[in-house]
This record gives sequence, structure tokens and C-alpha cells, in this order.
Amino acid sequence: MYAVIETGGKQYRVAEGDKVKVEKLDAEAGAKVDLDRVLMIADGDSVRVGKPFIEGTSVSAEVAGHGRHDKVKIIKFRRRKHHMKHQGHRQWFTELRILGIPGSGSSTSAAPASTEQPAEQTSDNEG
Repeated sequence: MYAVIETGGKQYRVAEGDKVKVEKLDAEAGAKVDLDRVLMIADGDSVRVGKPFIEGTSVSAEVAGHGRHDKVKIIKFRRRKHHMKHQGHRQWFTELRILGIPGSGSSTSAAPASTEQPAEQTSDNEG
């Protein structure tokens, strides 16, 4: 079972037990966070897709810690002008440990798409 969530303007595919680095959240290490912007939940053959989000479903996670990514080096260079500018950036992140996807077993899930082809289309095409 996995879910697709949105946080910080990005989408992440998460499953129970995963560790995910997302944009920095205002929560202390060890705190529990509910991510309610769930775009999709897949459990075997049943797939639920939200429009744009699935109502009443949230992914529960625990904040494992905060940190900064590796430095991204930015160099601006003008040829033949004796001009070069160096700059660096380290983005803050929050590491989340996914605890579970509650509400995924509810009976309001959409029926899976049928793979049967209608018999009428094949019989109408006969000459």
C-alpha cells in the first residue's frame, strides 16, 4: 500500500515505514504530523484518486529531525569581462518517518476500472 501526498509544493510517493525528506515544517523532532493533502492511495488493485485531494484521509508521520541538504554551487560568469560571482545555497529540510495511512480501508473507495470490452462494439463492426 502506498499514497501520493503533497507538501511544500512537491509530491511524494510514500509507504508505511518510509523516511522522506520534505521542505521544512514547523514541528519539533519527535512530534506527530498529519498530512491531509493526499492525492492518491493504492492498495493492491484498488486505487483511489482525489479531485484534487481525497476527503477524510490523512497520512500520519513522525518528525525524525531537521537538517540541511548538500550545498548547491552557483557560479555566474561573464566571458571576457573579468567578472565571476560565486554563491552557494543549502536548503533546509524535515525528515519524516511515515507511520501509517489511516482511512485507506474505508468502504467509500471507488470501484476498480473494468477491463471487459463491450460486446456491442464488436458486433456492430461486422460487415
